Amino acid sequence: MSLVHGRPYLAIPGPSVMPDRVLQAMHRPAPNIYFGELVDMVASIIIDLRRVAQTRHHAAIYIANGHGVWEASVANILNPGDRVLVLSTGHFAKGWGEMARRIGAVVETLEFGQRSAADPARLADVLRADRDHQIKAVLAVQVDTATGIRNDVPAMRAALDSTGHPALLMVDCIASLGCDRFEMDAWGVDVMVTASQKGLMTPPGLGFVFFNDKAAGVRAGVTQVSSYWDWVPRVDPVHFPNHFCGTAPTHHLFALRAALTILLDEEGLDAAMHRHARLAQAVWAACDAWGAAGPLEINVTDPAERSHAVTALRIGAEHGTRLRNWVGETTGVTLGIGLGMAPADTPDWHGFFRIGHMGHVNAHMIMGVLGSIQAGLTALDIPHGPGALDAAAAVMARG
Repeated sequence: MSLVHGRPYLAIPGPSVMPDRVLQAMHRPAPNIYFGELVDMVASIIIDLRRVAQTRHHAAIYIANGHGVWEASVANILNPGDRVLVLSTGHFAKGWGEMARRIGAVVETLEFGQRSAADPARLADVLRADRDHQIKAVLAVQVDTATGIRNDVPAMRAALDSTGHPALLMVDCIASLGCDRFEMDAWGVDVMVTASQKGLMTPPGLGFVFFNDKAAGVRAGVTQVSSYWDWVPRVDPVHFPNHFCGTAPTHHLFALRAALTILLDEEGLDAAMHRHARLAQAVWAACDAWGAAGPLEINVTDPAERSHAVTALRIGAEHGTRLRNWVGETTGVTLGIGLGMAPADTPDWHGFFRIGHMGHVNAHMIMGVLGSIQAGLTALDIPHGPGALDAAAAVMARG
């Protein structure tokens, strides 16, 4: 048990590891919430959030988690009875669709399973069949945190454009922003939602909705939006507190300011994308080596459809939870549960786990996680192939 003493490592797909500077930025007295430093800082945060999202359009900040901005986004574009199309590649797109259903929308789900990305040809078929343009919005995730699937967002826009369908394209980037490349304006995304606790390296509690002028026009036709979720006063406030519908989340904002400086001005967005891609490839190389002579298998078989932020793994019901528990209790590394991959009340639930490699992570962190997993496979006599750490190190050596 002595091996567990020291700093624990959270290798789950969010909340992610946060830089010490981000945490230290919060350790200060509360500022004036009406004038001065905070007001100027929030203006700079909005500019930099747009830089991360690659958009010149609107950014609204909410004191909320990802589920909160799911609700904020649909509340601003849907009237009761409006129809939306959900592209499901795992657990989370369905959740967003359920938010829309609970506020009165008619939700149609196009199911693609848990192991492959959304097929833009099937999306185009559904849009083409909607001759009266009843579908008001298409909801999709760029990365499903449960399955590790990364969807092709530009291909979704191409499907909309090729059919001449006017529906809004709405994308959840909660797991991917700052980790996988995303270009809101260039890719033709109308609404994007994300949150603070993953690639943005900030404690959970802030959510963000980005929307373009087309979506703003749709908002003008919505008959009722609660004062809290309404994005209009947040992006065009009469007074500074209107940005947040009341008191600002002051210390989260200090943390976010520090994180954006690290991401954009010190590392640079392109370098962060490269780092996430290389670390993901190292994880995949290790997993392929283990799986060559054992039950472990990467959930997404096509590397082009894999997230650079999280890898979901299948290992069998007799191994998954046992391995997670051993690694956590013995080495201090917490692995992610197999969320949504099987019902929690069935034995199959125990056959999955996830490795988060998002945000403030580097080579030695990932190699430590992989070494801890290999120790667990060995200690528990779970069959696995040799050479996993060598394979990961070879990927790292490419820089």
